[in-house]
Amino acid sequence: MQANDIGWTKTEEQIAQQAFKQAYEREIKDLIQTVRESAGQIAKLDDLWRLNDFLSAKRHHIDGKYDYSDSTLLFVFAQLIQEGWLYLDDLEGLSKDKLTKISALTRM
Repeated sequence: MQANDIGWTKTEEQIAQQAFKQAYEREIKDLIQTVRESAGQIAKLDDLWRLNDFLSAKRHHIDGKYDYSDSTLLFVFAQLIQEGWLYLDDLEGLSKDKLTKISALTRM
């Protein structure tokens, strides 16, 4: 599958941007909740450094994952669905071909 060959209509671009934003917000909300819980359990300096390391790794992972590029967007959407941050229903309005490809990628 050549992702570069996939064209996006204006409507599809809007749907994709909204879904991308929604997945990001879901993941960030979950991260904030996790950090709140972890911070409440800090009892010693090692706990603080462990939280710092966790946050550094998460930042790197999230910054790399949420790269909005037309050429990789189908793959990103599939990954976000696999991770539970996005649902196929969030992409309603994309062409049947795109939805089929995303769905197939989630099963890989």
